Amino acid sequence: MRRQLLALASLSGVVAVVAGTTPAVAAEPRWTETGTAYVGTLGAGQGLASRADGSLLHRGLASVPLTLRIKGWNHVGDPDIAQGHVFDAYQGPDTATSKMFAVTTPAGKRYEYVHRLDPGEKLNNSFATVSPDGQWLVSGEWGDQNRLQVFPAPLLNPSTPRTGGDLPQLPQITLDKPVRDIQGCDFVNSTRLLCASDDGSRTLFPEDRPLLQVDLEHPLDGGPVTGRVKSLFALPQRSPCTGTFEAEGVDYDAARGTLRAEVVQPGACVVATTVHSYELR
Repeated sequence: MRRQLLALASLSGVVAVVAGTTPAVAAEPRWTETGTAYVGTLGAGQGLASRADGSLLHRGLASVPLTLRIKGWNHVGDPDIAQGHVFDAYQGPDTATSKMFAVTTPAGKRYEYVHRLDPGEKLNNSFATVSPDGQWLVSGEWGDQNRLQVFPAPLLNPSTPRTGGDLPQLPQITLDKPVRDIQGCDFVNSTRLLCASDDGSRTLFPEDRPLLQVDLEHPLDGGPVTGRVKSLFALPQRSPCTGTFEAEGVDYDAARGTLRAEVVQPGACVVATTVHSYELR
């Protein structure tokens, strides 16, 4: 019996040593909400983009210049800023046969790039986001989609006209599962985008209005690429008012590691849009 107890004690010591020397598996960082801010929906409820100095550019229905409204561009989507240039996604009425991307230079000069709709393409122009190398612009349509659209980045890509003009569509990002009602996307790095979905049905993903992650098989290069989609979490729906919330734009500030996502409040509170901030922790 004593011999057995000694053996068990020895074995317990070995187990304790092994357990003490086995490295712990580090948990994968997750997006953690770090704060909220509130902006007026009319001037800021469509989207946002971070400037180099950390300040934010907002877009809303009131952001559409009169000169563009006269031309029929009555809706602006979630914007992006790349190399100091502001990229805006515009769409027209339900009868539109084209969509437009406007690029405003650091000097304040605006150029218009018009894309005539290809067969089967929807007129929606929900957002604009530019790849980290500045060469490719990604956008998306409304409803159920199995793709994100890709264009040469106006002005920054040397294949585009210098003062505006026609903008052809390039081979697409084909998604491995369908998405619905994407309101905004932004690049985290050359092979990852984060996208805000206004889908509250929970039929495609278990979350109500999910923030989606799209991982590309390789950086954009002007050719076709596949993207793997997964849902990270549901965007918050907090308000003193009741009703239907609307997920809108999303922005990733790479210099500061801050992710922001907009949600328009429901009912009588629709005049306010909540901006939720996140960091990886």
